[in-house]
Order: sequence, then structure tokens, then C-alpha cells
Amino acid sequence: MPEARSPMAAFADCLYNMIDGPVTWFRGSIVEPNQQKYAWYHQQYRRVPTIDQCYTDDVACRFEADQQFRRDRMVDNDIVTILRQRFEDCTLYEAPDHIIKCKPILDQYEKAAENWFIKYGDLGGYANAKAAYMKQKHRMIWERRHGPVGSGGKKHDGEEAEH
Repeated sequence: MPEARSPMAAFADCLYNMIDGPVTWFRGSIVEPNQQKYAWYHQQYRRVPTIDQCYTDDVACRFEADQQFRRDRMVDNDIVTILRQRFEDCTLYEAPDHIIKCKPILDQYEKAAENWFIKYGDLGGYANAKAAYMKQKHRMIWERRHGPVGSGGKKHDGEEAEH
């Protein structure tokens, strides 16, 4: 710090150092060394048992699974929103050539939107973990009987199945 030019400025610097010195020392030598450093800036929740790991009469476990499902759905919604915003920004920035230059971003967004719909689509706004689990179970049974969704059906003797 440069030397003060007047006695009043020197007094103000001395007063500032008397107040700020101990605070700066305490933060630098006690607080910061004892803090845990995180690579994230949002609250981290522990993963709870999923709905298929809960007993049918365990209300607390089912409640925790529902809350975990809601948090996961919010995160997945935000991921899809961010990817859509990236594609829109790319489209605006790369205006005439956006079809070619933004293709990887569009593919990534479409894959994320498809995965979101597979997991949460047609569940409604008040869905819970049990409804999503039943949807997953029904999809797996359907795929076992008919083949992957969108494949045109299961093959029988080299022919496509009737739709």
C-alpha cells in the first residue's frame, strides 16, 4: 500500500488496518484452511433407495423415493432445456449455415429429448416414482414381446409382424 500523503490519510489507513487486519488474518489462517472445497455450487443430496428397493408398507422410503424422483426429473428437465437453448443460440449465431454447423448439437438435443420422453413422457405433472417404475416395467414387457420400440415389430420367419 502506498504511503499516505497527509496525516488524516495516515490516520484513516491506521484505523482501517486495526479493524481489517484481525479479520483478514482470521479468515486467511483459520476459516479458509478448514473449509471443504467442492467442485459444484448446488446442494448435494445423498441418493436414496429407489421405489423398487422399498417395501410396500414403508411410507418413509416411498416418500424419499418420490422426492428423489422429483429432483431427478427437475435435473433432466433443466438438461433438456439447456440443450434446446444451445441449439437455438447456435441457430441464431450460425444463421445461413446452421443446418450443417449445428447438426451435432441438434442430435444431442434430440437424443436427450427422446430419453426424457421415454422416462417421463405421458406421466403428467403429478407423477411419482411408482408411476415411472410401472411405465418402465410395461415398456420392458412390451419390448420383450414385440422387440424394441420403433423397430417395426418382432420378426417371424423373416417377415415383419402385422401392425
